Amino acid sequence: MGILNVTPNSFFDGGKYQQENEILKRVEVMLNEGADFIDIGAYSSKPNAEFVSEEEESNRLLPILKSVLKEFPKTIISVDTFRSKIARASIENGAAMINDISAGSLDENMMKTVAKFQVPYIMMHMKGTPQTMMNLTKYDDIVKEMLFYFSEKIAQARSLGINDLIIDPGFGFAKTIEQNYEVMQKLQLFQMTELPILAGVSRKSMIYKPLESSPEDALNGTTALNMIALTKGASILRVHDVKEAVECVKLFSLMSL
Repeated sequence: MGILNVTPNSFFDGGKYQQENEILKRVEVMLNEGADFIDIGAYSSKPNAEFVSEEEESNRLLPILKSVLKEFPKTIISVDTFRSKIARASIENGAAMINDISAGSLDENMMKTVAKFQVPYIMMHMKGTPQTMMNLTKYDDIVKEMLFYFSEKIAQARSLGINDLIIDPGFGFAKTIEQNYEVMQKLQLFQMTELPILAGVSRKSMIYKPLESSPEDALNGTTALNMIALTKGASILRVHDVKEAVECVKLFSLMSL
């Protein structure tokens, strides 16, 4: 899953892809490198991210969504949003999947909207909001509490008739660096949900802070953790660098023969 941030403030590539021709060129590169999905986000969910109005998110997102599908009509687009109105508009304009950092917690109509349109739904683990989540890192047993969270969210989604579910442990969301690595170490336990697992560690602070580097220097660490995630059951890698992630998947598949 290739990341396309159309925001001015994302932690790694914020503001990098603003003009339509730059965005289309970036999508073309990711598709040529082997991306199965393109995940478009217009609201940065980094820690302490600035609030973005629904109107602003829509104005950033929908023109790009339409443009990408016009230029690359077979692209499977996932939209990264926690707002049901944005999800609805995105699906009506050709998006194939919704990626919700809050798993419905920030908009009570989100799951109903996904159920109505019967598109796949990615449910991430997070507490609070992007503005408050890093103050909410207290857990007695983080993996146990996350599994309980997912069991509740899955039951809610199933009760509304959502068939295609994917879970995302939410690396970096309401978790300290140590907690992120505990979740990675025990990632295989999330297979008990019997759902595909999405791992999104690309260039995050859990990589560059321990290495005393920066997001720009975190590709090697990202690749290392992507391979670990695959060995522990991840089905989808959400990444900025598609070529390297595809290479990980190809090499991992050779170990599975």
